[in-house]
This record gives sequence, C-alpha cells and structure tokens, in this order.
Amino acid sequence: MGDSFGQLFRIMSFGESHGPGLGVVIEGCPAGIPIGAPDIQAELDRRRPGQSKLVTPRKEKDQVEILSGIFEGHTLGTAIGLLIRNADVDSSKYEDFKDKYRPSHADYTYDAKYGRRDWRGGGRASARETAARVAAGAVAKRVLSTRCPEICVVGWVAQVADVTAAVDPSSVTPDAVDAHPTRCPDAKAAADMETAIQEARKARDTVGGVVSCVVRGVPAGWGEPVFDKLEADLAKAMLSIPAAKGVEVGSGFAGTLLRGSQHNDPFVMSDGEVRTTSNHSGGIQGGISNGEDIFLRVAFKPVATIFQSQDTVTSDGRATTISPKGRHDPCVLPRAVPIVEAMVSLVLCDHMLRQRARQP
Repeated sequence: MGDSFGQLFRIMSFGESHGPGLGVVIEGCPAGIPIGAPDIQAELDRRRPGQSKLVTPRKEKDQVEILSGIFEGHTLGTAIGLLIRNADVDSSKYEDFKDKYRPSHADYTYDAKYGRRDWRGGGRASARETAARVAAGAVAKRVLSTRCPEICVVGWVAQVADVTAAVDPSSVTPDAVDAHPTRCPDAKAAADMETAIQEARKARDTVGGVVSCVVRGVPAGWGEPVFDKLEADLAKAMLSIPAAKGVEVGSGFAGTLLRGSQHNDPFVMSDGEVRTTSNHSGGIQGGISNGEDIFLRVAFKPVATIFQSQDTVTSDGRATTISPKGRHDPCVLPRAVPIVEAMVSLVLCDHMLRQRARQP
C-alpha cells in the first residue's frame, strides 16, 4: 500500500507529526552489513529541525532507537525496526483550524480519501514523516558503501527562489555541501540564498527552489525494462517527498531545446570500458544505468504554511479565513537535501539487489 516502497529492499514507514513518534521497518537488507546507531544518527542530524536559523525552530533531537535487525554492530538479515520519538510537540497551535482546510495542504484531500484526518501538525502528511525515510536511507547508504564502495551520492541546494548556484556535479563533495546552513556549496550563492530565505521569513512568507543530486560510481546495467526503469523509480521516489513538484534527469526539460545531433551522447572506449563523451542522458539510457554519473534535479514548491490571513472553507463547507500558527520552515530546501539523498539511496540499493539476483 502507500506506506511501503521498494521491491527487494523494502521499507514501510509509520507515524504522525504530533503522535508518539515515527519509525520504519526495513525488509531485505543483507546480513553482515556493518552499521550502528551513530551511522543512522549522522543522517538524521542533517535533516532534523532546529539546526539553524533558516529552518523551523521545533526542537527535536530525532534520536534513533534500533528495535530489531541489528546486533553487535551488524545487520542480521532480518527485519530492521527503527524508531524516532517525538519530543517537542505542541498541538495547541492547530486547535483553531482543525475544522478548516489550509490552502495547498493535504487537509481536504485526506478528508476526501479517508473521511477523517489527524489535524495535529498535518498528521501523516507532514514532512516530519521523512525522518523515517532518512533513517532507512542511512541503512541503504551503508549497504551501497559496503557492496559498492565506489558509489557516492551527493545532493545540494542548487536554487532558492531566483538565486541559482554554480556547482560542478563531477567534483562536488558532501563536506562542501554541509559547510553552509543552506547546503549550497557555492559560497556566493549560499549567502544570497540565506538572504532570500530570511527576507521571506520576515515577510511571513515562504520560498521554494531546486535540489540537485549526483551519483558517481554506479555500474552499467542497473534498472529494469519498461515499468521499473531506474529513472522511473527515481522520479517516483522524488515526487513522494512532501513539497516536491517536479523531477528532471540529465538534461531534463532543457534537452527539448536541443536537436538530436546535439543531445545524443557518443560512445567511446576508455580503458577497456564503454563510456560516453557527454552525459545529456544523466547516466540512464533505456531506463538502465550506463556507467556515467547519474544526475537529477528536484523542484520544491514554497512551503504551504504562510503566516498570513488566507481565504478557505471549513469541513462543512462554510467560507472562512485562516491565519496559521506554529513552527514551520520558510524554505524546505536545506533540510530536503538529506531526504533526496536517502530516497536516491533506497532506489539504488533496491536495484543493486535486483541486478545481483539476476547474476549466476
């Protein structure tokens, strides 16, 4: 159902924003992968709220608890259970509009689907749910680094509002990304992004942007034909992230401005391997990796919660206005980077296992 993701490496997340906690169950993780709570915690710390003045002030340590599947520092091959308890919950800010539909939130659509919803902080639709994904993604990252140590997944903030960074995907490093609270490795753009975010906050408004991600070291051959193409699964993973509204792989929409003679990636032999002299395909052709860097971009809308009065309707159809309260990000981009990396890692880990299952 909708709470699960993956085939051989499969996760199911659970929990709500203002419930007791969030968690994830991971099935299909190979035995013997070295991992412990600190490895998972390092990724959660990159996503957690309250980490800088650019994000929501909600104070959550997001301390992971390993419930099962890991013993003496290694995976057992059985189901892995991870739990992150909620600590700084304040549902009182949502009391005033529990019967009102917040514009561009999932309030109305959850009512339309289920006939009821958890109005506290957005419930299951809250981006708080992504803590579980990041925890699972940390495990996937460790599987990849153990089985395919040449693979490196790096995401960064490429754009906030109209501020665009200049970043070389072939050389960008995780340390460069995390050097600034915006998670933009271009120092000049990072400073301008910070200004844009702070200006939006002061105006009681929000801004959106783009997260880019590169994966280096993926061998040729990963991905399934037709419906489970690697880029199709990556696109599904990205669009499952709250506030994500668009995905590009390789040249993306810009490729429509080129002719085929300009867009094609010519093959050459290099050190006995088939390579391409350009990478407009973004490392994926026919839905299968070709050995070049996989490159994608994810567009995130402005955060739907703005601290301004807006017109809306109640659950019984009456016209009204709403003035949201609470603690929210003026821009999701800085905290979206580890989420994008986690979802990319989950897809790649799943396809790695699927490809190895084909081999004699």
